[in-house]
Amino acid sequence: METERLHAETLAAAAASIDRAAAIIRRGGLVAFPTETVYGLGGDATNPLAVARIFEAKGRPTFDPLIVHVADRADLVRVFTTEALRDPRLTALADALWPGPLTIVAASLAEIPGLVRAGLPNVGVRIPRHETARALIRAAGVPIAAPSANRFGLLSPTRADHVLNQLDGRIDALLLGEATEVGVESSVVALASDTPAVLLRPGGVPLEQLRELLAPYGGVEHADRRAPAPSGAALPAPGMTAAHYAPRTPLYVVAPGEVALLRTKLPHLQRVAVVGPDDAATKALAEAARAAGLTVAQSVALSPTLDHARAASRLFDLLHSIDGALAGERSAGILVAPYPSDGLGLAIADRLHRAAAAQHERDA
Repeated sequence: METERLHAETLAAAAASIDRAAAIIRRGGLVAFPTETVYGLGGDATNPLAVARIFEAKGRPTFDPLIVHVADRADLVRVFTTEALRDPRLTALADALWPGPLTIVAASLAEIPGLVRAGLPNVGVRIPRHETARALIRAAGVPIAAPSANRFGLLSPTRADHVLNQLDGRIDALLLGEATEVGVESSVVALASDTPAVLLRPGGVPLEQLRELLAPYGGVEHADRRAPAPSGAALPAPGMTAAHYAPRTPLYVVAPGEVALLRTKLPHLQRVAVVGPDDAATKALAEAARAAGLTVAQSVALSPTLDHARAASRLFDLLHSIDGALAGERSAGILVAPYPSDGLGLAIADRLHRAAAAQHERDA
C-alpha cells in the first residue's frame, strides 16, 4: 500500500464504518481512531509491514516502542507470556483500572513483532475505555498497535481535525468520534519479575492511585527520565524522549519572576500567549509578561480553579488552538506557568516540560 494518499477516508462512528475501518486494519492499512486519552493511529500489531507503516507515517524513530491495544482481558493471552499473566500486580492493576488510561509493560510473546517492542523483550498493552476504540479492536479481530495519531514529537491529537492537520495523506482512514475525555496519554507501568513496579510515563492514572494499588506488592517507583537516552538506544516506553509533545510555536515554562530574564535571552520574542494552571497564576504571568515589554495576544487558564482533570482534558486542545493562531510568527511564543505535580498534575507538568525541552533543543 502507498504511504502517501490524497486524503484519508473519513468514517462516522457507526457499525458499518467500524466494520470498514476493521477491514482496513486487517489488510495492513492504518486507521486513526478516538480513545479516552488521545486519538490513536492503529495498525495490526501482528503484521510487521503494518507496524512499519505506522513508524513511516509518523516519522517515528524505531527506538520508540508502540503500545498494543486489546479489547478485553481474554485477549491478553495474545500479547503477554504466561509468566507475565501470573503476576499478581498485573491482576491488581487490571481489576482496578482496565478498561482505562493505563498501559502495562510486561514480558511479550514472540508473536508480537520486534519493531513494536523496539527490540526489547517486553511490550506495553492497554485496554481502552472508549467504546468506539474497543468496537474497532473487536471487529478487526487482532491486537492493534496504536501510538498517538500525530507526527512524532508534535502535539498529541484530541480531536479529529488535529489528526487530519498532521496526518492527512499519510494514513488510510480516520474513524470519527467525540473529543477525548482524559486528554493526556495513558500512564505506563512496567512490571518485571523480582523488581518493584516502575512508572515509566505519568498519564491518566495518578501516581498516588498506583501507589495505593501496588502497596501490597512492593509499591511503585517513579522513573523521572527526562535526560536523553544514548543515541539510538531503545526506550522502555513511548513518550520518554527528553523533547516531545511540542507545538510548532516556541513554548517556554517560566515563572513570573523569570520572564524578564527570558526576554533578555530572547530579544526577538515580542508577542506571546500566556497559559497558567489557574486564573491567579495566569494573571500573574500575564502581568509579568507585559512588564517585560511583551505583547500578550492571549491569556488563558487550563482550569479556573486548578481542577487537574479539566486541565488535562484541555491541555493539548488549547495548545493546538494557540499554536494555530500564532503559527508562522517568528517573534511569537507561548509562556506557560509551572504546573503543580500532584495527582494528574504530574502528567500535565511532564508534557509541558518535554514540550519546552523541544524548544531548548531548537535554540541550542
